[in-house]
Amino acid sequence: MSNASENETGSSTVAEKRTPYLTSLFGAGLVALGLVAGAGAALLAAPPSDIVLIQPATISSLAPYSEVSVKGKVAEVFGNKFIIEDNTGRALVETGPRGDDGKLVVVGETLTVQGHFDDGFIRGDLLMHANGEADSLKPPRPGPRGLLDRLRGPNVGIVPGA
Repeated sequence: MSNASENETGSSTVAEKRTPYLTSLFGAGLVALGLVAGAGAALLAAPPSDIVLIQPATISSLAPYSEVSVKGKVAEVFGNKFIIEDNTGRALVETGPRGDDGKLVVVGETLTVQGHFDDGFIRGDLLMHANGEADSLKPPRPGPRGLLDRLRGPNVGIVPGA
């Protein structure tokens, strides 16, 4: 009889030792799940990057090594580069990888290009088409936000500015 009561006492001791361990493990799993779900929700709720528009200037007045905005017509297209012209001159615009297929702009289209002017050409950051559609030419950001940039595509929100 004494062996039976010892076995019952021994198994209840093991169960008592195991219960706090399993409870704390389950609690830690819930905390980890909450952190992952919260991070995912915050990532998906992040707004796309907005770009503030700069007032367009004439091509002849562009200053080297400066942020510029130019409005004009597309004169020629060369792969990921094109020439934009206004009444005062012409400028070469580099679109980067987004324009590799040569279908980002068409000859004769009126658009606004915003970017950095140096070495005689504009490194485009933003194309604003006449119909109001905007295409970002910047590469996606690194990390998780870059994943969202890739999923959303090159369209950006426009904030009218200066």
